[in-house]
Amino acid sequence: MSPGLPRRIKLAFIMQAMLASIVITGGVLVTGLIVRDSVIKERLDAEASTFWAGRAADPAYPLPKTATLTGYIVPSGDGQRAVPEYMRGLPAGRHRVTPPKAPRPDRAFRERSIDEVVLVETRGADTFYLSFESGHIDRAIGLTGLVSLLLSLLATYLVTWLTYRTSKRLVAPVSWLAGVVSRWDPRESDVTAIKAASLPRDAGVEVQQLAEALVGLTDRVAEFVQRERDFTRDASHELRTPLTVIRMATDMLLADPNTLPATSRSLARMQRAGRDMEAVIDAFLILAREADVGPQDREFDVAEVVREQVERMQPRLADKPVSIEVLDEGAPAVVGSPHVLAVMVGNLLSNAAHFTHLGRIQVRMSADQIEVIDSGIGMDPTTLAKAFTPFYRADIAHEDRKGMGLAITRRLGDRVGWSVKLRSQPGKGTTATIRLVP
Repeated sequence: MSPGLPRRIKLAFIMQAMLASIVITGGVLVTGLIVRDSVIKERLDAEASTFWAGRAADPAYPLPKTATLTGYIVPSGDGQRAVPEYMRGLPAGRHRVTPPKAPRPDRAFRERSIDEVVLVETRGADTFYLSFESGHIDRAIGLTGLVSLLLSLLATYLVTWLTYRTSKRLVAPVSWLAGVVSRWDPRESDVTAIKAASLPRDAGVEVQQLAEALVGLTDRVAEFVQRERDFTRDASHELRTPLTVIRMATDMLLADPNTLPATSRSLARMQRAGRDMEAVIDAFLILAREADVGPQDREFDVAEVVREQVERMQPRLADKPVSIEVLDEGAPAVVGSPHVLAVMVGNLLSNAAHFTHLGRIQVRMSADQIEVIDSGIGMDPTTLAKAFTPFYRADIAHEDRKGMGLAITRRLGDRVGWSVKLRSQPGKGTTATIRLVP
């Protein structure tokens, strides 16, 4: 799950501060190097120009000799003996060199090794060497850069923190609104907490608009839920009543000894259609309910439900050379809705009875699943892949079959956590499995 808005804003500011720190640090370092080289260059050029000008006026003009500057002159033909060994052979131009370690005059027991920048210039027959110890410049620029860096980073962190605090305060109403909405009960949403009078004082116009939209949406959802409850209650009564009348009337007519055989067959077909319609209505009513207001769960015997559905299927197979048997290999007692399981098993048995014209249908119950195995026409891989698609009919010859049975069975199984799977081979039959455990 992705982090919330306040955390994402915090991470964004942290990343921004880190990036700014890297850029500032790099900028200070590069600037310090440029300034150091520029200062040393100007100092050497100025001292060299002064020396050459003085020497032109007075050949005995003294060489530069300070705490940081040391000059050497090599007249024509004099060799380079007057120049330190580490400077000999340097071409004209500026060079950064590291002299060999030597005892310091003031502290003989400690050695020094300070980088020097050596300017080599040749005018006429004379070669001028000017050495500049850059240690104090490096320290001065380093100290200045360090102070600048610390002040810049401190200012960056302070501004970032203040901006983060401001941003956090601005998004606080949104976080508050999200928390209130996350605690809502979808069936009984209390919208008084997000009405205009209850919003935080610092809630902006956008938060108020969002709260108003949520209030309107909640009212509409409440209307839909109430409409669904009314429909479920009314449909359960209004749809079952005529089916009950039809079933009772057909029972009476079938019990009449004067009923003709052809009429009895039509009445039996009407009874089967009525039972199928009752099963479809039950399934639709279950699926129409909200997920948490579904059928009441209780502990029930799986074998009892399965045997009842098998008994209801017997009349449908009376005019077919198809036998049906039940194998109980340890059917459990489970907690759930027996009505849902009855609809699922009934749909699978109905599907098996329709596509099995000769042979047998076997219902096998074990501790964790129910299998409905038929010896019917079976399905090829293409048909099997579409078997759970609503309104898909493998048997296009019967227009009265709308192809909803397997789709409803899977949806019911997904609703209560009982998965449904199919295995099939053309000409050998189909096995439908209901898993009673996750």
